[in-house]
Amino acid sequence: MTEEIDFILDSTKESMVNALKHLEKQFANIRAGKASPAMLGSVMVDYYGSQTPLAQVANVNTPDGRTITVQPWEKGMLQEIERSIMTANLGFNPMNNGDTIIISVPPLTEERRHELAKQAKSEVEEAKISIRAARKEANSEIKKTEDASEDIQKNAEMDVQLLTDTHVKKADDLYIFKEKEILTV
Repeated sequence: MTEEIDFILDSTKESMVNALKHLEKQFANIRAGKASPAMLGSVMVDYYGSQTPLAQVANVNTPDGRTITVQPWEKGMLQEIERSIMTANLGFNPMNNGDTIIISVPPLTEERRHELAKQAKSEVEEAKISIRAARKEANSEIKKTEDASEDIQKNAEMDVQLLTDTHVKKADDLYIFKEKEILTV
């Protein structure tokens, strides 16, 4: 194959891998009943005028499976962190004891578990759309290559389809694992 087609295949694979990495990050934000610092990963805090991720202004820990503690590096940030957790609309009710913020993670109801499973399913669909978009882009790039014969182009398109099938299967496998994690009481 030509260098140009090899480049197209490599960049397509990279795009598909990135779609799966993004899916894994999104899955980390979907809680499955057990407390995790990743649950607060989307919380942004107003730190002296700029929006900063919570993990950059405080230490986030899980002392047990039902509690998250947030220990700010500056005591003056307590109220701002508490406000940010509330406005993130994660369904948590933070308690401020003057030194740390303690969040009790309530057990999930059956209805909430099914909502989270639907949310995970929609994240998988988004990942599949990204994977298919990478396939479409690669196929159009392959068709534009002028120094490759028709046979080489057809083989490259088959390679792209194989990459697509592999990554879609991985996304489905990630969903099956996450759904099981969410629905297990």
